Amino acid sequence: MEVPIIQEDILSVYEQKFKALSDKNRLRIIYELNQRGKVCVCELTDMLDLPQSKLSYHLKMLLDANLILVERIGKWNFYELNNEEVRGLLSEQLCCIFYPL
Repeated sequence: MEVPIIQEDILSVYEQKFKALSDKNRLRIIYELNQRGKVCVCELTDMLDLPQSKLSYHLKMLLDANLILVERIGKWNFYELNNEEVRGLLSEQLCCIFYPL
């Protein structure tokens, strides 16, 4: 039986997602967004007790990995969890990529 070869671009996408999840501050951001829904960046700064520059760095990593979404309302950015993407990482869908039947 021939073992299928996974494409490099697929591995790169998942590498980016798992790197984004490999930090305690980013996991805290995901937790807060899951608990509260759409949250203003100004509220996240207070909730997480992070300087704005560090928070921006973590939010960018999560955005680049498509784990969160952003909406600009007036002068503020509001962030929310990308539920579909997060569920995909925690589902059988991911298992089927790495362990095809």
